[in-house]
Amino acid sequence: QVQLVESGGGLVQPGGSLRLSCAASGRIFSIYAMRWYRQAPGNQRELVASITRGGSVNYADSVKGRFTISRDNAKNTAYLQMNSLKPEDTAVYYCNAELRVDIVAPLENNYWGQGTQVTVSS
Repeated sequence: QVQLVESGGGLVQPGGSLRLSCAASGRIFSIYAMRWYRQAPGNQRELVASITRGGSVNYADSVKGRFTISRDNAKNTAYLQMNSLKPEDTAVYYCNAELRVDIVAPLENNYWGQGTQVTVSS
């Protein structure tokens, strides 16, 4: 089994910063991509940022210049550094991984963490 565990959420004032972590463990051969999604009440889940094993990154327009995604391949861990936070960043943030469980298995994209709450409020 594969587990993704997020941490680092919390309450922060507008303009503040938080760093989220997502640690993957279990039966993992290799992780191709790790992604951060978020879902605010009443909204659909949206992709915030993604990073491939080789380090290629993509960001949603709403977070460009404020958020930075990174990963430590040796630790199977991804990070999301969030700066200049705004109230509209308030959401549950979810980690997603696209990986292979062994050398012959196909890439699978349905591994999710439990989510971590980020609240930006004064």
